Amino acid sequence: MLTSTASSLERAGLDAVALKPTECDVERAAELAIDTVAIDYEGRESLPAAEVLEALASEVDIRLTTPVRADGFDPLGDDSLLEALPETVGRVLVAGHPAYLTEDERARAVAPRLGAALEGLADAWVGTESVERIAMATGATQYDLLSRTTPRELAAIRAAGFDGDVAVYAPTVCSEDEDTILEAVGDYVARRQPVASALPDAAATDASATGRAREVLLAAAEDYALVGTERAVSDQVEVLHEAGATTVVGYPAAGLENVLE
Repeated sequence: MLTSTASSLERAGLDAVALKPTECDVERAAELAIDTVAIDYEGRESLPAAEVLEALASEVDIRLTTPVRADGFDPLGDDSLLEALPETVGRVLVAGHPAYLTEDERARAVAPRLGAALEGLADAWVGTESVERIAMATGATQYDLLSRTTPRELAAIRAAGFDGDVAVYAPTVCSEDEDTILEAVGDYVARRQPVASALPDAAATDASATGRAREVLLAAAEDYALVGTERAVSDQVEVLHEAGATTVVGYPAAGLENVLE
C-alpha cells in the first residue's frame, strides 16, 4: 500500500489532482493525500502501464484522459488501447490536443465519437476545450479549464437550471514567489488569446520577463491558474465551489516535489 502524506494541494482544499506522465512518476499519486487523480494524455507512448493504473486504482479514484479521435481510443474505429484498461480506471473523454494527434486523427468528427464513447460510461467526465456545446449536450460531468470568466459562467449555468457536475482544471502553484509562478505557468497563460494579445512582441514568458510583460503574465496567472499561498489558493477554490463547481482539479505546475513535504 502506498503511503499518503500531507501535500500543499491537499491543504489548499483541492478536490483532485491532474498529473502528466512525462513530468512525474504517476505511481506517487497516492502520496498527495487527495482521493481523485486524473492522468493527462501526452501521447500513447507515455501511457502508464495497465498494472500501474490498476495498482493506483486500489488506492485512489483514477481517471485516465482518452482522446476519442486517437487510434486506440476511437469508439468508431481502432479502440484497441481500451481493452487493456482496468475496469477500475475511470475516464475523461476529450477531443484531444492537436499536438498529440496525427493529421488524420485531427480530421475525425468529435460529436459522434463522444456519444459512442459515453455508452456504458455513466461516470465519465467530458473535456470541454474547443467543444463546449457538444460537451454540454452529453449531460456528462463537464471538465472545464479555468479562465477569468469561469466563476461567472458557472453561476450563469446554475441559474439557468443546469444541475450536472462540473469539474474545473487549473494549473496550481502554492507560492507567492513571482519567479516561481512565472517559471511554472508563464508559458501556459501566455498561450491564452487575451494574454497573447496584451503581451509585447517577442516578450519572455518565464521568470526572466520584465516590465509590461511581467505585469501581464502575473495578472493572467491569477485568471487562468490557482496561485499564491495555500490559504490564497484555498480561497480561490472556495470561490469556484460557491459559483457551482463540484470538483476543482489542480495540476502541480511547479512539479510534484514542490507540493509534497
